[in-house]
Amino acid sequence: MKKSLLLTFALAAQTVLFSQSCSDLIISEYAEGSNNNKALEIYNPTPAAIALNGNYRLVRYNNGTGAIAGEANAQAMINLGNHVIASGDVFVIVIDKRDASQPCPGNECAVDLDLQALADTFLCPDYNVSYSMYFNGNDAVSLQKFNGTAWNYVDIFGMIGDPAMVSSQAWSDQFPYDGSAGAWWTKDQTLVRKSNVTQGVSANPSPYFNVTLEYDSLPNETWTGLGSHTCDCISDNVNERTQAPTTSIYPNPTSNGHLFVQANENIVSVELMNLVGEKLAFETSALNSRLVQVATASQAPGIYFVRVNYSNKRSTVHRVTIR
Repeated sequence: MKKSLLLTFALAAQTVLFSQSCSDLIISEYAEGSNNNKALEIYNPTPAAIALNGNYRLVRYNNGTGAIAGEANAQAMINLGNHVIASGDVFVIVIDKRDASQPCPGNECAVDLDLQALADTFLCPDYNVSYSMYFNGNDAVSLQKFNGTAWNYVDIFGMIGDPAMVSSQAWSDQFPYDGSAGAWWTKDQTLVRKSNVTQGVSANPSPYFNVTLEYDSLPNETWTGLGSHTCDCISDNVNERTQAPTTSIYPNPTSNGHLFVQANENIVSVELMNLVGEKLAFETSALNSRLVQVATASQAPGIYFVRVNYSNKRSTVHRVTIR
């Protein structure tokens, strides 16, 4: 009888845990780059589409600001509007800074073209309106949901009210994780949520925020993971979406001053890069085009990489030889 009760309790506990996991939106990627190159990716791990319907918002807590002070400042909040996020899909948020004529670096510096191509929505560029997206390495950010009477935490990045952030520039990867030891992780980094994280942080981390527990770190201004997310809450449409497109590049090697990129999916842009990742050429495609020509006549003979960015926000990288 005791074994039966224990088994029943274990199964009940497992059911509760499962019901809490994969049940609401999570922050799946955090990009804190130079100037205005900042992005948040929101992932839907549930088996059904989620209509935001004005019921989700982002709140930024500046430099150690506590919960009460942050939420009292209306400028700290961004309502995410009426977008719909499909099951297993993501929603990429970027600041609407796209005027390439603005001086850079500077407050009006344009967002990197690669990052622009990955955005699902561009937020108003006015600092006082989109305060939540102007985060730096020492700002906490929360994703909140309205339950009809109050706003509840769905996910929290950082530690709200962390007094160390008043003087520190970022959370780090060594104890006490407040930037005083180890490498900074939340400044000039792109952070990707680990695949085994299936639910958001609904209670403010205390006594510290250990960013390494739930996030993996990528080099500054790495955007290749934006637009898709791998999670243990896997559904069929996620598997379909993460299959690589079929792409052909010809002639390869090329010696006639150009090459063609052809794919079975619509191409947004094609980049030609050298072996250290410097962008040498950038070609955009016509609407719904699956064939793009890239000029190579100005490049010295050698080995290069071609990155192809598709309309479904995936990208692939290919090696080419120029003679």
